[in-house]
Amino acid sequence: MLRTVKEAAEGFQPPPKGFNGATGLYAGEQDVFLFMIDPTVWTDIGGENFAPGFFAFNSEVGRRSVGVTTFWYQEICGNHVCWQCADVTCVNRKHTRGVGDALAEIRSAIAQLVERRDAARDQFAATVRKAMEATTGDKEETLAFLSKYDINRQLAKKAVELAEGRGKRFTIWSMVDALTQLSRDSNYAATRVEADQRASALLALAA
Repeated sequence: MLRTVKEAAEGFQPPPKGFNGATGLYAGEQDVFLFMIDPTVWTDIGGENFAPGFFAFNSEVGRRSVGVTTFWYQEICGNHVCWQCADVTCVNRKHTRGVGDALAEIRSAIAQLVERRDAARDQFAATVRKAMEATTGDKEETLAFLSKYDINRQLAKKAVELAEGRGKRFTIWSMVDALTQLSRDSNYAATRVEADQRASALLALAA
């Protein structure tokens, strides 16, 4: 996995060291989790900045899947939690004897991310701008809108209240922003990624 990422992830680097000395490489005797970003490709969209990053993960003993999760983030805090992530995509493969094929697929996914980085940045910026303008109606209409995309009523209500409390219009983007912030309340990375992916599915509506 380390060699695969090193060879494919041109221009990406570990995030700044965390307050506890974390480097973005979490490697034990059996598992590895890599966190990489490209801080040179910040994109300004409506006064908000985004940069690309990814997680890559693997287990030598098959305890977890092998894969890569790519995303655009706005901020990384001192304990390496990414805030306001958007356009989250994940490639997961079951860890079997054919793991070599899976690593080749991970290499391909990262290489494609690198190759399309500038084009993806432009496309992502256009999508976010559209999402900022795409209204979802009033409060009740927005709750109904969110329910169509597998977002439960309780979470949808919290997202609407968060956006409303900040004085933001109800738009696709304000809902994506609220949902990704609410996902930070989870103590589990897998749950946060899943929540961010649902928010990104909303963002895709503006593509």
